[in-house]
Amino acid sequence: MRVITGAARGRRLITVEGLDVRPTAERVKEAVFSAVQFEIEGARMLDLFCGSGQMGIEGLSRGAASCVFVDSSRRSCETARRNLEAVGFGDRARQQARLLQTDALAYLDACRDTFDFAFLDPPYSQGLAQEALPLLVPRMSPAGVIFAEHEERDSLPEECGSFVRVKRYRYGRVAVSAYRRKSE
Repeated sequence: MRVITGAARGRRLITVEGLDVRPTAERVKEAVFSAVQFEIEGARMLDLFCGSGQMGIEGLSRGAASCVFVDSSRRSCETARRNLEAVGFGDRARQQARLLQTDALAYLDACRDTFDFAFLDPPYSQGLAQEALPLLVPRMSPAGVIFAEHEERDSLPEECGSFVRVKRYRYGRVAVSAYRRKSE
């Protein structure tokens, strides 16, 4: 696993050991960032259920202004912290990256921040994406974009509050649903 492009291009990232965490495939990561390549510069990002932190790190590498990394696992947060330091964002972590070990749904419920870009990749087949989406919508900026990675067979809603699914990408057994605010 590596950073694809930007300031940390080519840097290797470590993954969380064990079978509990499933890193996002590089082709999925490339597709997500290609879809928003002209929107990342200066964006405020959220990497929810962050695991190793690779999605948020990719965004920071491509010029995002900040990223909040959230995961309930101590091992995942430690791995994300090590990756941030390895790619050179460790010194700036207090300004640019915030790493929080907490339950993702509780974070969204209490959060008052606003994000331009959010990526959520919860454990599959537990209904967490379906629970997180309605909590995430009020935290998004007017031009915000939400990407939800899920198992291809999992059903995510076509609409969620003021957001509508605009695209569904499929990569074998993995799918990514992209949401944007409805046009008035």
